[in-house]
Amino acid sequence: MRRSLVLAGALSLLLAVSAGCTERGADDPAGAGENSTTLPEAAELLKGAATELGTVKTARFAIATEGAADTLGISAAEGVITSAGEAQGSAKIEQGGLPLELSFVVKDETLHVNGLTGGWQKLPLATAAAIYDPTAILSPDRGVANLVGKATGTTTGREEVGGVDTYRIEGTLPGTALGNLVPGVSEDVTGTLWIGADRKLLHRARFPVPGQTGTVTVTFSEYDAPVTIRVP
Repeated sequence: MRRSLVLAGALSLLLAVSAGCTERGADDPAGAGENSTTLPEAAELLKGAATELGTVKTARFAIATEGAADTLGISAAEGVITSAGEAQGSAKIEQGGLPLELSFVVKDETLHVNGLTGGWQKLPLATAAAIYDPTAILSPDRGVANLVGKATGTTTGREEVGGVDTYRIEGTLPGTALGNLVPGVSEDVTGTLWIGADRKLLHRARFPVPGQTGTVTVTFSEYDAPVTIRVP
């Protein structure tokens, strides 16, 4: 059961990190962008994104870590999540120094996990929610919309992320908001956000692991696409 609790905690953090924030990425290796005098104000973009994100019902996410797997216990993950707190995807984690590839489903207050013992396991969602509540991710009051709305920064460029035209904002993510999404975080973090130029949605984020080495990059796509989460 101890192993299951550790796994639940890792998956909870996985779901939490899928709402995090970032810096300059591969789509803009040289940091190229428009002259800052021609870019919209960051405050305007962040306010618009907070409003737009508050209406999102579903999203696809992909997580990549650099030098943070030992700290977070997660090296990569991808999947879909809904505003109802359901989720489905896969993750590469480290447990006891060993790499594991897992599949997970969150539905009807239950966390389903495959890859730990060779078959699917069922755990009460409360086991994970004691560390993190997955319904927070797309919650207008506690989730990524709240985080973006309370962030401050400067628009530093314009670039494409996954084929979407975005503005890059570098600034401060308040610990009071980030703590709702990443357990244990209470301090402000300097990161970068990529906000859509057309529909103001968060398309990429990267942030350092507070107090540790390494970074986490999260990419969002397929907002409001139809999603069906099935219990295995």
